Amino acid sequence: MERKLLVVFVLLGLVSLFADMTYEGARGVSGAYLKILEGTAIVAGALTVGEFLGYAVRFFSGYAADKMRSSEALWGLTIAGYVINLLAVPTLALSGKWEIAILLFFAERIGKGLRAPVRDVILAEVVEGVGRGKGFGLHEVMDQVGAFLGPLLVMTVLISSGNNYGLAFASLAIPAAVSIACLLMAFRIYPSVRAASVKKPEVGLHLGRRYGIFTISLCLMTAGYLAWSLISYHVKERGILSDPEISLMYALAMGVDALVALPVGILYDKAGLKSLVLTPLLASLIPALLVLNTRTSTYLVSILWGAVMALYETNMRAAIPDLVDSSKRALAYGTYGIVYGAAWMLGGIAAGLVYSISLTCLIPYSVTMEMSSLVVMSLLFRQPRTTADEIPR
Repeated sequence: MERKLLVVFVLLGLVSLFADMTYEGARGVSGAYLKILEGTAIVAGALTVGEFLGYAVRFFSGYAADKMRSSEALWGLTIAGYVINLLAVPTLALSGKWEIAILLFFAERIGKGLRAPVRDVILAEVVEGVGRGKGFGLHEVMDQVGAFLGPLLVMTVLISSGNNYGLAFASLAIPAAVSIACLLMAFRIYPSVRAASVKKPEVGLHLGRRYGIFTISLCLMTAGYLAWSLISYHVKERGILSDPEISLMYALAMGVDALVALPVGILYDKAGLKSLVLTPLLASLIPALLVLNTRTSTYLVSILWGAVMALYETNMRAAIPDLVDSSKRALAYGTYGIVYGAAWMLGGIAAGLVYSISLTCLIPYSVTMEMSSLVVMSLLFRQPRTTADEIPR
């Protein structure tokens, strides 16, 4: 990897590190905070509506970037997304009702959705020299170091301030400012993105049969993967852990994500798409541990949840360039986003409803979704790469 690309890669990693400190710090206590503001379990599950909105924006962001084909569009959408994403979090300090808080959580997700697919196009170009699995894995490690530190910061503020959530959210303005500064430095060093400057023939919306099978498996897999907001809501409702410990629990999940990201990225470079089977297998175990309602099982839930998230953020993202033509990467990342977001939203609401009926019913619900995902995924391994699916090398 040439020196300039290495510097940009490190800067983008730092952008993600400090951005994750910001929004993951807030996300770790999202369900508990909504509980304090008198929201219900369904409200906590409905936080996944924000995930859907964010991922829907990813589709349009990716499509717009493909249509405009300019470095200015890629960087402009990336910078605007980070600004919205990061400003919404400290503003939570001013919310006093669950209705306002949930709107701010939605805004944060929308900002992330705006910048995610275009940022990934830039990142995919920067890491080409080291291998996509390894590159995305290293980026995810930096990403999750921030996701680990953010909840620890929130936990520290909650302990020292007597559970003052307003002060905890306000403290997250510091890493937000550092993240934006690093992003502007990366833009200044690498303003011209090669993928945007190369003129390519007009492409349609069709992304190929293999990508279609991938998205169906993704939908089922994500619908069965319990949202963290519901998990933290449950832990708060049952009084299993204190508020600072709930934040620590999320920090543990993010720490596991950081530790697992690089190994699973390397696994992807060696095993390819077959490495994806780990995701539904691990996700299906989470409800079985959650229903035990013990401190030990709760922390084990954190470990599993973090491992599954590492697979989503590393191997799922690394797989996309191997499933579509290089001219459709931004669109493919955007489509991945809207599919993932829709499944996350519907699955979160469904899991919230199931939880309201019976906690133990989450087990068959999740297992059914994850095993169905595995069945569909097995079809992907049998699919030959057609001319439409062929990836230029």
